[in-house]
Amino acid sequence: MSPYLFATAALLLATATQAATYDLTIGKTSVNVTGQPREAITVNGQLPAPLLRFKEGEEVVLNVTNALDTDSSLHWHGFILPYTMDGAPGFGFAGIKPGETFTYRFKIRQSGTYWYHSHSDMQEQAGLYGPIVIEPAKPEPYRYDRDYVIMLSDWTDQGPHTVMSKLKKQSDYYNYSQQTVADFFREVSAKGWDAAVQNRLDWGQMRMMATDIADVAGYTFLVNGRTPEQNWSGLFKPGERVRLRLINGSAMSIFDVRIPGLKMTVVQADGNNVTPTPVDELRISVAETYDVIVQPQDDQAYTLFAESLDRAGYARATLAPREGMSGAIPELRPRPLLTMTDMAGHGGHGGHGGHGGHGGMDHGSMAGMDAETVDHSKMDHGSMAGMDAETVDHSKMDHGSMAGMDAETIDHSKMDHGSMAGMDHSTMNHGGAANAEQTPANQVKPNPQSGLYPTAANGGKFLIYNDLRAMTAYPGYRAPDREIEVRLTGNMERYIWTLNDEKFVDADPIRLKYGERVRLKLTNTTMMTHPIHLHGMWMQLDVGKGAFNPLKHVISVLPGQTVYADVSVDAKGEWPFHCHLLYHMHAGMMRKVIVDDSGARI
Repeated sequence: MSPYLFATAALLLATATQAATYDLTIGKTSVNVTGQPREAITVNGQLPAPLLRFKEGEEVVLNVTNALDTDSSLHWHGFILPYTMDGAPGFGFAGIKPGETFTYRFKIRQSGTYWYHSHSDMQEQAGLYGPIVIEPAKPEPYRYDRDYVIMLSDWTDQGPHTVMSKLKKQSDYYNYSQQTVADFFREVSAKGWDAAVQNRLDWGQMRMMATDIADVAGYTFLVNGRTPEQNWSGLFKPGERVRLRLINGSAMSIFDVRIPGLKMTVVQADGNNVTPTPVDELRISVAETYDVIVQPQDDQAYTLFAESLDRAGYARATLAPREGMSGAIPELRPRPLLTMTDMAGHGGHGGHGGHGGHGGMDHGSMAGMDAETVDHSKMDHGSMAGMDAETVDHSKMDHGSMAGMDAETIDHSKMDHGSMAGMDHSTMNHGGAANAEQTPANQVKPNPQSGLYPTAANGGKFLIYNDLRAMTAYPGYRAPDREIEVRLTGNMERYIWTLNDEKFVDADPIRLKYGERVRLKLTNTTMMTHPIHLHGMWMQLDVGKGAFNPLKHVISVLPGQTVYADVSVDAKGEWPFHCHLLYHMHAGMMRKVIVDDSGARI
């Protein structure tokens, strides 16, 4: 090798291994979201915090300086990293004191769409959150021409401690849609006196109302820090494929997202590739991420419409071929009402995260899917060996039509379909209701009047968890060694939220043994939806697809629902496990998970 080539190779090697360094300062910045100036907590003076771009495999160094007068922190949500670098105070990390700088150092071990936020003093609600994009080491199995981050969030001029104080004093303080006497008599007219009275008695016994969909109201909903009036916009040329990285960085708000006139093809969930799934609408819970690809063909503006679950408001953005254009804004749909069906018998909405009973599964039509989005040469379908096919009831699947699928989305040359060898079809239940005992959520018919059941506008396809299928088989897939039941519990009247009836400050840690595989049984006994987040490890949500069950860092559990998720315990240390609704976590809905070699049972 010539000296020049040797020097060039050495330079390239040094560049490849050199850590990428970022300097971030947490401070206060004046913002005006509602017409009144307020102080937000920001990073480098930006709301949301700056977009960080990492590369899979690189070492990163983040020098984070705290310019506040109180402790702060940054948590790298969904990252696989040492627990001392995770950024959650009290979990091997002391936080960042005022005036001090903490240096985070870790290797990037994943790719996809993620985000970061404070894990201190409810600062996330005050603006301390930002997006992260991690470029993969290998080419992705789908194609796109443009790439935009769409970060959803909720803003209130009230400080987070003020909000929390009001909730503790009066849990329904923000319920501006209390049912009235007139509502009762309308119910009497529709159902009869006895049924109406019994319904009100049932709600009274549960100490809640049918309008208890969200804890906090009065939010202004933002896209990339912009209000609906400010209208964040992204440009496209007709015919281009546009990747939208949807991130819900809200404190408390769940959104139903659609783009009227455009089909969205879901290609990633929580940073992980999934089999491309065309949908008309999806629900993104707090802290979840979804990557979708759209392909607008016409020379017109399209509105991205993110409607809050309680229909109290919306975030809005525009995709347009030219600056200054805007699309029509849909009307808000009626505020949903909970029903006793939602709460009775742990009912669910036809498989949104249920344990593999496919009775509620509708694979829908693939018509209109732009197959240029998918690059099959980079897919590894892996081996199906070891997959427990009894979890799949094919008699209830509607695989739909592939008609109209634009194969340019999918590059088949990069697909590795793997081996089907070892798959025992004799164990498959092609006609029965496999696991019906464990999947009551899938046996309950959806109630279209309830906010719990996703119903797409104009009768289109709404994404549910059972639609998610990992693009590659999970290499560590096996039967769990044990099951741990975690009941999501609370007292709305006192605004206390708990796991297994214990607040975080009173509960013993959950202890796991390094190397084991644990099944989490998440049972929601409350009337609220809870997005459950485990730091440091993936949860493999059981939707009946065996090794192809999707990996998630957040699982949204509906009222009365039970879902199952398997965790390969592969990260030693101390990890938070909590509801990602900010005020629920701070009211006690969190546990410490300790992973070591002893793994004392809880």
